[in-house]
Parts: sequence; C-alpha cells; structure tokens
Amino acid sequence: MGGLKDELLKAIWHAFTALDLDHSGKVSKSQLKVLSHNLCTVLKVPHDPVALEEHFRDDDEGPVSNQGYMPYLNKFILEKVQDNFDKIEFNRMCWTLCVKKNLTKSPLLISEEDAFKVWVIFNFLSEDKYPLIIVPEEIEYLLKKLTEAMGGGWQQEQFEHYKVNLEDSKVGLSVWELIELIGNGQFSKGMDRQTVSMAINEVFNELILDVLKQGYMMKKGHKRKNWTERWFVLKPNIISYYVGEDLKDKKGDILLDENCCVESLPDKDGKKCLFLIKCFDKTFEISASDKKKKQEWIQAIHSTIHLLKVGSPPPHKEARQRRKELRKRLLAEQEELERQMKELQAANENKQQELETVRKKLEEAASRAAEEEKKRLQTQVELQARFSTELEREKLIRQQMEEQVAQKSSELEQYLQRVRELEDMYLKLQEALEDERQARQDEETVRKLQARLLEEESSKRAELEKWHLEQQQAIQMTEAEKQELENQRVLKEQALQEAMEQLAQLELERKQALEQYEGVKKKLEMATSKTKSWKDKVAHHEGLIRLIEPGAKNPHLITHWGPAAFTQAELEEREKNWKGKKTTE
Repeated sequence: MGGLKDELLKAIWHAFTALDLDHSGKVSKSQLKVLSHNLCTVLKVPHDPVALEEHFRDDDEGPVSNQGYMPYLNKFILEKVQDNFDKIEFNRMCWTLCVKKNLTKSPLLISEEDAFKVWVIFNFLSEDKYPLIIVPEEIEYLLKKLTEAMGGGWQQEQFEHYKVNLEDSKVGLSVWELIELIGNGQFSKGMDRQTVSMAINEVFNELILDVLKQGYMMKKGHKRKNWTERWFVLKPNIISYYVGEDLKDKKGDILLDENCCVESLPDKDGKKCLFLIKCFDKTFEISASDKKKKQEWIQAIHSTIHLLKVGSPPPHKEARQRRKELRKRLLAEQEELERQMKELQAANENKQQELETVRKKLEEAASRAAEEEKKRLQTQVELQARFSTELEREKLIRQQMEEQVAQKSSELEQYLQRVRELEDMYLKLQEALEDERQARQDEETVRKLQARLLEEESSKRAELEKWHLEQQQAIQMTEAEKQELENQRVLKEQALQEAMEQLAQLELERKQALEQYEGVKKKLEMATSKTKSWKDKVAHHEGLIRLIEPGAKNPHLITHWGPAAFTQAELEEREKNWKGKKTTE
C-alpha cells in the first residue's frame, strides 16, 4: 500500500502545483475542495462533504500549503484507497489540471496523448523527493527503451555529452523538460511521428500497464472448437485476449496463479506451433505464428508463473527498485566520503594551526638559542685561555707519567712472561692428570668387562650342564617311550592278525550263506512252480475258476486261494464233497 500511495502522491503533487498560480506554495481552499472531490470520484473513495467543509471552512487563515493539505489527503482519501480504481483515469485527471499551464507551446514531434504517457512514465521513474525530478540514470534507461522500441541504435557517446552538460547545470530534469527532450527528437533523429508514438506506447504498456508481452495468436474455442485469431496481452497475473489490438472488444481472460503451467504441444489438425496453458478449471490451446513466437510466449508465461510462485514484482518494477536502492547506496557512500573529506579537511586545518604554533615556538627558540650561543662563545674564549694554562701543566704531568708508565710496562712484561710460563706448566699438568684419569677409566672398564665375561661364562656353563642333564633325561625317556611304542606295535600287529583271521572266517561264512541262499532260492522257485501247477489242476478239476467278488460282512476266511475266496457255507459244502470222495476211494 505504501508504494501505491507514493505513486498517487506524485500525480497529486503535479495537480497541486498547477493550482498554485502565483508560485507561493499555497492553494485556495475552494480549489482544494474541487480537487478533493475529483480525487474521491476517480479513486472510488466515499466522499464525505461534512469532513471536507469542516477541514476547508472559510476563515482568515487564507490559502493552504502543501503541508497543510497533506493531513486531510492522507486521512480522508489515501488511507481509504483500494486497488480497484482506473489508474489511467486518475492520471488523466491530474494531467488535465497541469498540462495547459506547463506544456511548452513550441511544436513537438509527439502528440499530447504521447506527452501524457511520458508524464505518467516520468512519475513512475522519478525520485521520491519533491520537487519531482528524473535523474540522468533513469533518463538514460527511458531513452534506451524508446530507442530499442523504435528499432534504432543507442548513441551512448551522444548521451554522455548531453549528460555532462546536464550535470553542469542541474541534477535532473522536470517532467516538462523530459517531455520537451523527447518531443524535440534529439535522440530520435530519422524517426517519424508514428514510430516515436508507437515506441512511447510500447514503453507505456510495459512500465505503466505492466504488459509483459502482447501479440496476435490463434485460440481454440471451448464450445465450438474452432480456431479464431485474437490479440493476447500478458500481464503479471492475467492473460487477456481481444478481437483486435485496439483493446476495445475484450473476449475473455486467463487468470494465472502459481498452480498454472504451460506446455508445448505437437502439431495436429493442420495447426502448428501449438502450446497449452493449464489453469485450475480450464485449459487453453493456442497456436503461435512461428516457432520463435511460440518459444517467446512459452518463456514469458513460464517466467510470469514463476514470479507468482516466489511473490516477486514484475521485472521492470523490480529493476526500478534495484536502481533506486543502488542510487541510495551510492549517495550514502558519497555523503560518507564527503563527511570523511570534511573531517580530513578539519584535521588538516588543525594540523596547519599546530604547525604554525610550532613554527612560532621554533623562531622563539632560535632567538633564545642565538643569545645563548653568544654567551657560550664568550664563555668559550674565557675557558680557552684558562685551558691553555691547564694544558701546559698537563703536558708536564703527562711526560712524568709516560716515564712512570714505561717503567711499569717493563715490569708488567716480565710479570706477564712468568704468568705465561706458569700457564704452560698448568696446562701440561692438566694433560698428565687427564691421561692418568683416562687410563684408570680404561682399566676399570676392562676389569668390569672381564668380570661380566666371567659371569656370562659361568652362567653359560651352568646352562650347558642343565641342558646336558635335560638331554640325558630326554634320552632315557625316549628309550622308554620307544620300548613302549614297540610293545604297542606288537600288540597292534597281533590284533591286526586276529582281525584278518576273523575277516577271512566271515568271508568264508558269507560264501557259505550265499551258497545256502542260492539253494533255498532254487528250492523256492521249484516249490512255486509246483504250487502253481497244482492250483491249476485243482481249479480245472473242480471247476472253481471264477471271478472274485466282494464277500459278506462276516469274518474273513483265509485259504491258499486268498482271503474271502469262499463263504462259510461254500466251504462247508466243499468239505462235505471232499469227505464223500475220500470215502468212495
């Protein structure tokens, strides 16, 4: 809300300034009443006539200044503004109040409508300080955008020359100076009025109307499924499509949010360069004129959706904010540098004063030193005369002393010779004592070595004797173990012999059992053969060959024909017949 309020205040400031006819900084209350009423109308703020009359009642205070009007403007208008009014209508109302008074009468390359758009762009790019100006950096940015929209080449050297001349006289341009700069064609030479107007309109759409991209494309209908050419306008949260680029006949909107996505589609149904926009409740199939336009639209829509996801403002507003922050930072650094320069200048002046004070002190000290030098020279002359007398006396004393020194030197030389002889004797004695001490140390070392060798020899001898005893014991134990192993071997051989004999006996018994098995097998086969022939004869004789049927539930009877071959009655009948035959025989 703070950004919207700042933008509104800039346009209102132009209107207030235009009402200040005598440039006194104050406007009559009647005019402010009309201005306030018009602002409430275009901003769609509820109008409060009572508060208006109360605030601007007739009294003896006279006209109201800008600062006096701000409390009412903030409380009753700006704080109630919602983002639901027509910004172009608001700007046009403020423009109407100030254009006749300020717009130059000289012929311009641009129309009044183009001048209005430049005025609105100025309010967008100007600094947040009053009176409003646009700094050279923003002028360069705007002129570059216009040159790019016109398809021309940017003349940096020409602008640098203009910038140097501008900075010599002022820090920026007012809105009317900016309109005159663009209108006189200084930076659009070779371009006609229509080209300049189209460029201003394109920059106006981008910076003020937040148009990120626009152009003709084909759209597929939702009901009739036919393809129709539409003029599409992409803004930060919506894509609107119209019948034509004059924006008079609006056909619909595509509401964008962070959940929307855009996808490329393959060519189908004779349509090329297709892409799809997916929203929450609808999908839109669109066909661009060529692959380049298709890719540009997909990239622009994707970037817009991404900005909605991260909550960032449109690119041109974000770039404007970054430029302002950079200028603030550079201004702060410049102010800090100026402050440091002032501090250094003040410190330099203090140093100059200190140096001047020191110079004066040095001059005073030099004068005192000259007087003292004069006194010193006078005193030196007196001392020199006295020193000459003292020097003569000193020479005599020195000669006497030199003679005494020569005598003492001779005695000292003799004494030093004796000392050197004693030192040589002392050194030789020290060497003899050192040799004797070394010999004793060597003797002691040899004696200790011999004792250690004897000790090692005795320990080795004891160890050898111990090894000898252990070897004797081991030999004896080996002999006993050998005898025991021999006995065990004999016993094992005997057991092996017995096992071999038992194995032979078992082999013999196995052969005999095998022979018996073969005999029994043959007898069994013969008995089986006989039994079979006997069964055949009995069956043929008695006519008993028949199918075996399930027997009664009586206890089973087992015969050589098998279980349940006869019932109890049949068996008794057969037994009677057999006994009768036997009796007859």
